[in-house]
Amino acid sequence: MVFEREMDGIANSMQKKAAELERLAEVLVTGEQLRLRLHEGKVIKDRRHHLRTYPNCFVGKELIDWLIEHKEASERETAIKIMQKLLDQSIIHHVCDEHREFKDMKLLYRFRKDDGTFPLDNEAKVFMRGQRIYEKLMNTENSIIQSREEEGGNFERTVVASEFIEWLLQEGEMATREEAEQLGRRLLEHGIIQHVTNKHHFVDGPLLFQFRMNFRRRRRLMELLHERGRGIPESHDSPFCLRKQNSDGGNTSFLSVSPTKEIKMAVGGRRSSMSSSCGSSGYYSSSPTLSSSPPVLCNPKSVLKRHVSPEELQTPGGPFLKKTFTVCQFVVSVNGLNVLAQDYRTVSNLILTGPRTIVMEVMAEI
Repeated sequence: MVFEREMDGIANSMQKKAAELERLAEVLVTGEQLRLRLHEGKVIKDRRHHLRTYPNCFVGKELIDWLIEHKEASERETAIKIMQKLLDQSIIHHVCDEHREFKDMKLLYRFRKDDGTFPLDNEAKVFMRGQRIYEKLMNTENSIIQSREEEGGNFERTVVASEFIEWLLQEGEMATREEAEQLGRRLLEHGIIQHVTNKHHFVDGPLLFQFRMNFRRRRRLMELLHERGRGIPESHDSPFCLRKQNSDGGNTSFLSVSPTKEIKMAVGGRRSSMSSSCGSSGYYSSSPTLSSSPPVLCNPKSVLKRHVSPEELQTPGGPFLKKTFTVCQFVVSVNGLNVLAQDYRTVSNLILTGPRTIVMEVMAEI
């Protein structure tokens, strides 16, 4: 019973962490889509204030007006909450880092991806590379990413592991098959891809894997304020591609300056032209990434009569009964490491300290 309680605690902890990481990933993707829309609409531009030029920034009050005009928020208070969410997650910041709250005023803010201060830990790097590879695959003629059938199910956004490795080599993404396979394993461990039935880690062979996140689904900004939201379906026109537009922004007390350089989507080091005299840039620690979840089916058949939230399931006195099932199975390996001779504390520690996606091999009596 003690072991069962500890394993329940481990499972609950992993589920909470996975949900938190998935929300962070959605914030990251939603913020990037907004950034590109604002560049396209020329809301983001170089601005002059007090004889200084601040590149690639926007005015807080103007952005709130833009959100209302484009029906991303029904009132200014809601629009402020949306932008505060992005500020809290280090997606945007005040150009001088003097304000930790987003204000509906004539203050200058900037996306961290536009000035090279976006937090680049290992998880963020893997996520951003996965997003770039996905876009590159989708924009390739006769792409290897397709909907395919496996074990009676139809799965979206799938690639065959060996074909994916061949593509990585042809595109110059990796130099050797071994390095390409390691990249595939990193993408899986960070929840960007997964085996369609969650049975295998990524290996060079005929196994089928899918991209978990639909990067091309246009997110509504209101989704940032809710656990789940309804977005615009996937389209061929990627929200991560800029398109030409002739409109310009409205009047402001800040002088707009025509930018002299192209908008760069790749995250790099700090550019000297971005520097200013208003204090430190303030690097913040953040780890946006994806979590592991069940495979995404094209037409899944739900056994539920209606959607049930985790909160409803856990409500005391609710209509749902919690049961504990004891299954006599032997854990053979955790992420490829044989644990037959290990005690349960060692196995528990491997699960807790392992990657985002846990691959366990078990044996059961025939």
